[in-house]
Amino acid sequence: MGDVASLILKRLALGVVTLFVISILIFGAVEMLPGDIAQAVLGQSATPENLAALREQMGLDQPAIVRYFHWLTGAISGDFGNSLVTGERVSSTIGPRLLNTLFLASYAAAIAVPLAIILGILVALARNSVFDRVANILALTAISSPEFFLGYVLILYLSVKTGLFPAISSLQGDMSFGDLLYRTFLPALTMVLVVMAHMMRMTRAAIINLLASPYIEMARLKGVPSWKVIVFHALPNALAPIINVVALNLAYLITGVVLVEVVFVYPGVGQLLVDAVSKRDFPIVQACCLIFAATFILLNLAADVGSILTNPRLRHPK
Repeated sequence: MGDVASLILKRLALGVVTLFVISILIFGAVEMLPGDIAQAVLGQSATPENLAALREQMGLDQPAIVRYFHWLTGAISGDFGNSLVTGERVSSTIGPRLLNTLFLASYAAAIAVPLAIILGILVALARNSVFDRVANILALTAISSPEFFLGYVLILYLSVKTGLFPAISSLQGDMSFGDLLYRTFLPALTMVLVVMAHMMRMTRAAIINLLASPYIEMARLKGVPSWKVIVFHALPNALAPIINVVALNLAYLITGVVLVEVVFVYPGVGQLLVDAVSKRDFPIVQACCLIFAATFILLNLAADVGSILTNPRLRHPK
């Protein structure tokens, strides 16, 4: 148990260091953008006095290293400063959008994860059959298609031509849960098609890789049905790679949602990030990027921890 705790603590420490390096890259990328931030906010008609006052208010008169550590300490406590466009607190602006993004990612994950695992088991059972080949072709097609392309295809066939679902995911505070699921179905389906194929192929590959193991051959020689061999013997030992790919795809559901939210005008963090970039609202841009990075690192850590807990060889590397 001590070895497991030590490995987990090492992964957590590495995640903190990685997030620190990413925060430097985010702040440095914004600093290297051409142009004057104060001039961009106030416009070309701003007076030198107004520009000087705004630079002092934003801390632009201080060295970059001082501003970075001031921003980092505020971000650790949840204070990302104020929006340059609206003047509101960045945290209060991002909060509702982050809940919308988490809901959309959870909606897609609730459909994609069990469906991908079930399909992976089925295609492993029907290996080299017509069903297996068709499933692999469809999976490769989904993996190779960009999110925005899949989104526009779904809008064309499920919204424009048939009118089954709305093309724009406009949300209201008083809508019911069923109406919320209905209005967000198309963006959720787009994300499901992107991530489900990858998880299905990994499940299939992990199970097929174990089917040649001696204990699987012994179970077959004893007359155990094929589905029991896979579900009760192969699947538990294939959990490590499956958990890893599921966690990575869950991270993608949250961090890769930007294009999907833009296509469907979904009021999430991705849409907010695009709007902030177009308006040069840098505090919101920095906060969104840091949240995406922290989420991706956290779910990668979850994947590592899950792999460690399900694989004895990782728990006892010696």
